Amino acid sequence: MRVVFVGAGEVTICSARVMVERGVEVVIIESKREVIDLMSEQIDCGFLHGDGSKPAILREANPKQTDMLFCLTDNDQANILASLVGRSLGYRRVITSIQDADFEPICLELGLQDTIVPSATIGRYLADLVSGIDTCELSSSIKGEARLFAFILNEPEIQSLEDLQLPDQAMAVCCYRGDEFQLVDSQTRFRVGDEIVVLTHSQNLLQLRQRWEPEFTSADPKESV
Repeated sequence: MRVVFVGAGEVTICSARVMVERGVEVVIIESKREVIDLMSEQIDCGFLHGDGSKPAILREANPKQTDMLFCLTDNDQANILASLVGRSLGYRRVITSIQDADFEPICLELGLQDTIVPSATIGRYLADLVSGIDTCELSSSIKGEARLFAFILNEPEIQSLEDLQLPDQAMAVCCYRGDEFQLVDSQTRFRVGDEIVVLTHSQNLLQLRQRWEPEFTSADPKESV
């Protein structure tokens, strides 16, 4: 696994430390040389000095060999621009962080589906805690090679579990229809627009993304070895 961060802020540093400990190859793009000098003494990862929204810098970070690009500077416009440039260069998955929620609809219109509004995410988490729901407890129960994968159904001919034709070690567990939640069983009939949640082995994630995320383009297999 290889990830690239744009911006060496607090979230980047905390995330990078954990990822490096887990054996992930990390590259951080930062425009301030003094920050790189400081961080390079604390984290064993790669650094690139430059503007992470510039095509030349993002290209130097090797998009074809990178699994995820995180745009986490303290400037929303810079993050959006870096995300768009990164996507155009072939980064497989791009995560965009924005502080101003007014930008979220624009990001979605631009096709930046993995957009995070940190304040909204924290707000939902605290509200869930008040309601007795601990999402951290849920995430800690998904262990080993188990993963959750969700997608929006957009094919009207798919109406049943059998129609989904999921790979081995993958099963649809629930779906959302608007705000309505329902468990999935053999009697479930899907509709276009349903969000279907699949519990799967991690080895199936690439296949599932290729099948259910039209905008996802995998790298040449030879390049991802």
